[in-house]
Amino acid sequence: MRILGLDYGDKTVGVAVSDPFGWTAQGLEVIKRNSENEYKQSLGRMADIMKEYEVEKIVLGYPLNLDGSISERCKKTEDYKERIQNRFKNIEVVLWDERLSTVAAANHLMSAGLNNQKRKGVIDKMAAVYILQGYLDSIN
Repeated sequence: MRILGLDYGDKTVGVAVSDPFGWTAQGLEVIKRNSENEYKQSLGRMADIMKEYEVEKIVLGYPLNLDGSISERCKKTEDYKERIQNRFKNIEVVLWDERLSTVAAANHLMSAGLNNQKRKGVIDKMAAVYILQGYLDSIN
C-alpha cells in the first residue's frame, strides 16, 4: 500500500510518496497551481500520480497554529481535502499536523548548502516528505 503526502499551498502542492511497505517517504514533485482558485489541473496531476503509484491513502498537511488552534490556512486545507474526497471517492484523506514541517525542510535544505533560489524550488516537496514521514512513523 502506498500513501501520498501533500503540502498544500496557494500556488503549489508539494508531493511525496511512501515506499511500498509504508516505511519511508520520498519527495516526488511540486505541482504548480496557476491561481489560488485553480484545482482542476492540480487534481488531474494528482490523479496521474495516484494511478502510477497505486496510492490507497492521502496524508494532507494540516497547518495548525503553534498553540494548536485552527488557523485561517486550516480552513483552506479543509476545503482542499473536500475537493480531493469528491474527486477520489474511494481514497481516505487524513489531515496531519504539519506544524514546523516547512521550517524543518528549510533548515535541512540550508544545512545541505542550497541557496535561497534552489530552496524555493524544492521546499514544498521536502515539507511533504516531513509530513508523510511523520505520519508513517506514527503508524509503524
